[in-house]
Amino acid sequence: MSPSTDRIYTKPLIDKLGVRPDSRVALVGSFAEDFRKMLCGRTQSVVEGVEGESVDLIFVTADSVEELGRLKQLRDHIVSKGAIWIVSRKGKQATIRDTDVIAASIDAGLVDNKVVSFSDTHTALRAVIRLRDRK
Repeated sequence: MSPSTDRIYTKPLIDKLGVRPDSRVALVGSFAEDFRKMLCGRTQSVVEGVEGESVDLIFVTADSVEELGRLKQLRDHIVSKGAIWIVSRKGKQATIRDTDVIAASIDAGLVDNKVVSFSDTHTALRAVIRLRDRK
């Protein structure tokens, strides 16, 4: 590939995020209707908030360092091999830095292991429970 050639990714966002037909998903924060429809097109188990049983994936929006403080509480609502996707603004519109998200993840007992371009305006960082801390 030449330096001037941009790599084109064809894998759908829903696949990059690891959402399977049997995934149990919770949404915390405000998400666009098209994302909600995409989720519901993949799995029947999508809930608002984190009440009740643990889920496989939590998608949480964060626009401030204070909002990242929710990660500690959210960690208790994912299964051992689950993940929390922290969705935040990117580029010049960003209100938090990736280092803020990583630091908050570590503080919550999580470790980041993947970043995905969520949309033209948002990025998503996946945080999981460390292997040594899993049940």
